[in-house]
Amino acid sequence: MLIVQKFGGTSVGTLERIEAVANRVIETKNAGADVVVVVSAMSGVTNQLVEYGEHFSKHPDGVAMDMLLSSGEQVTTAILSIALNAKGYETVGLTGAMAGIITDDIHTKARIEKIDTKRIKKELNSGKIVVVAGFQGIDEHGNITTLGRGGSDLSAVALAGALKADLCEIFTDVDGVYTTDPRIEKKARKLEKISYDEMLELASAGAKVLQNRSVEMAKKLNVKLVTRSSFNHNEGTLITQEDSMEAVLVSGIALDKNQARVTLRGVVDKPGIAAEIFTALVNENINVDMIIQNVGLDGTTNLGFTVPQNELEIAKETMQKLNAAKHVEYDDAIVKVSIVGVGMKSHSGVACLAFETLAKEGINIQMISTSEIKISLVVDQKYGELAVRVLHEAYKLDK
Repeated sequence: MLIVQKFGGTSVGTLERIEAVANRVIETKNAGADVVVVVSAMSGVTNQLVEYGEHFSKHPDGVAMDMLLSSGEQVTTAILSIALNAKGYETVGLTGAMAGIITDDIHTKARIEKIDTKRIKKELNSGKIVVVAGFQGIDEHGNITTLGRGGSDLSAVALAGALKADLCEIFTDVDGVYTTDPRIEKKARKLEKISYDEMLELASAGAKVLQNRSVEMAKKLNVKLVTRSSFNHNEGTLITQEDSMEAVLVSGIALDKNQARVTLRGVVDKPGIAAEIFTALVNENINVDMIIQNVGLDGTTNLGFTVPQNELEIAKETMQKLNAAKHVEYDDAIVKVSIVGVGMKSHSGVACLAFETLAKEGINIQMISTSEIKISLVVDQKYGELAVRVLHEAYKLDK
């Protein structure tokens, strides 16, 4: 049996925590499984490295930045390997490159293209525990690359898929996937299981349990995925194929505080203008989320969209260069609240209940976006947590 285990920043935040992780890995090894461990940087380290990199430049060179950022995971990999060796277990620590993780060359946001598993399989066949630095790989030019925030989840799922692992366990500081953030709503309930599609929507909507790209890859590669706490032995949440027989109306509510709104007023209403605007944003690797367009009566249109807060400055620069609107407004005092559930496919009235619930609290909805299993609403930042609590109650998610 082969198990891939991933431990996040808080799980390896101190030397004591790394020793606890080592013991957890040893438990799995002693139970008869081969183990590949993927680790993040110790909590706070990546943020510190970003600060170092941006001390001299707000837009540092991507190649240099990836070399800097990847060092955090390499430190954890080395320390955990030393800890496991000291406890009498043969262990090898590998960087992403050494583990055969090949990516494209979009620095700080690279995508995995393939994994050469020969080295890992060789080490496993010799009986070793393999520890891999998450969040990183190497491009065809031999440069170190990183996979973006939460990229260690992606590393773990990709390795589990490539190695055809029996299970991929993502260890964090929470017990599993909850109906919403327990720090916002005390009545939040842990889910025993959730579908890939629901988890993907929750992750992309701001739930921080799993990185959305990792869920997308788990679905694509059919990886059996469990998220659980490294601080206890409680059962976690299984992320798996949708079970239509047990499809619930709403599974969870997510709050994304890392959102900013861009509104273009007085855009010339002509074919191709939207393509021109969003192509410019894509060329800067800016992740556009919700989009709303209103057609005016004077030959112009208003176009609104949201971007991550940390990409707002680049979006501003891009819009200034493009000069496609008479007036541009920016608002970073907003949040996105998302309601997710596969049961929405076959039930009406889900959106109506959300609108009525927020209206009763005097919460104005600025933008609305829907998909087959998700409704996302943009509201003022000050109402974000209240919106989550009242919607959680309205959909009876504590039951």
